[in-house]
Amino acid sequence: MSSRRSFVRQMGLGLASSSLAAESLAAQPRRRRGSERLLVENPQHPVPAPLGSDRLPLAWYQAQSRRLREQARARGVDAILLQSDVNLVYFTGCFRGSGERTTWVLMPTSESDTAYWFSPAIDRDLITSWWCTENTYYFCYPHAEGAFPNRGELPGRTNRVDLWEWVLKHLADRGLAGKTIGLDRELVPSAQRTFDRVLPGAKASDIGDLCLKMQVIKTPEEIALTQRAYRYFDLVHAFARDYILEHGTSTTDYQVGQALSSYGINLMMRDVKRDGKPHSAVGMEVTGNYVRTGVATAYPHPNQFFHARIRRGQPVYVNCDILLGGYGGEGYRNYILLPSTPAHDKMWQVVADTVQMMVEEVKPGAICSDVARKIHAYQIKQGMQEFIYHRPGHGQGQNFVGHQPPFIALGDHSVIEEGMTFSVEPGLYDEKSGIGINPSDRLVVLKDRAVLMSRIPFSKEWSYLRV
Repeated sequence: MSSRRSFVRQMGLGLASSSLAAESLAAQPRRRRGSERLLVENPQHPVPAPLGSDRLPLAWYQAQSRRLREQARARGVDAILLQSDVNLVYFTGCFRGSGERTTWVLMPTSESDTAYWFSPAIDRDLITSWWCTENTYYFCYPHAEGAFPNRGELPGRTNRVDLWEWVLKHLADRGLAGKTIGLDRELVPSAQRTFDRVLPGAKASDIGDLCLKMQVIKTPEEIALTQRAYRYFDLVHAFARDYILEHGTSTTDYQVGQALSSYGINLMMRDVKRDGKPHSAVGMEVTGNYVRTGVATAYPHPNQFFHARIRRGQPVYVNCDILLGGYGGEGYRNYILLPSTPAHDKMWQVVADTVQMMVEEVKPGAICSDVARKIHAYQIKQGMQEFIYHRPGHGQGQNFVGHQPPFIALGDHSVIEEGMTFSVEPGLYDEKSGIGINPSDRLVVLKDRAVLMSRIPFSKEWSYLRV
């Protein structure tokens, strides 16, 4: 215990910054200590993005936009107008969020590397410093006609501007009346009426399916950056496990979550190149907000604040979400603090079995609903039916999109393809006994199989702790 205590203190428990974290992490070997020694190497893992590749480059986003333009042009689309934040980030690489201040980017399909923005003034420097052919901005939301205090233009009370009409008028000025405009949404009747009035003869074509399909099938560059993020997952979970072993019943679930979040951020930020300006250190997070212990683990979607002391004989659920350059996802592990009970042991084993089943069953050509049916059938055969609350997994997105089609669910009959990624969480929850077990990892679908992207084992040696 003394060696572990020394190691954990070196790592900087609580809010520390770790000197160990400065070691080359993503692609090079490092000396393992503490729980890191239990991590399991997998030669089938994709090669992680190297240090220095902290986000996808602009050229990647421009290539994706060209692919989208080509597919939209094949449908007769003359220009693409993207509005959702998810698509704006994915097809331009400009990390930002709109909120109520709606933003659009126009990409004519006859042009290859142009991006015409229509945005609020609050983001004008952020947008023009990235990939921007031209930016036309309104002042703020709600926008008043002719009011631009940033330019010294402050008329008396004027009409509120309909921003949808505003952006469509700019499209009309660009000669797009009578053309086919590809939108990433289906227009509601009122928006369609405005579209028809401002762009007479134009046609609105919903290309949201094209946008989504491209995001569902990850490119090799996306997978490499995701794998890099999961290298951090490995070390963050090893840290959290050592933290629990060191502090035992003198700590709370809240403290564990705060400690792993701080450790993980410091770990990543020692690797990430940044200058404090926009477009570096983007799409980053390490969260431990849902670390919980005791009866709180027995609820798949709890609504209470987690601040309970860790106790022997109780489960601990260590949740962590990590993103690097918008890529990563979720990685959860459950612990049982000895002594365990037969109910704990049975539930843990069934979950471990179904995790392995998902690894074996998810592969190119398999049907999502068939995989889900096999998982649920096994859970029922083991007498766990009353503890089943949700599907075994979901597609994992990028850029803060946690859930993405397709789903490992009974109602999703999608065919699994190479490049898809899924969460692995065939969880079970027993509210009466006060225990829930729902580990999560990320499966990446390769040419002939799927592999878990973390090196964190699903073993009793890892999961059963004596404190």
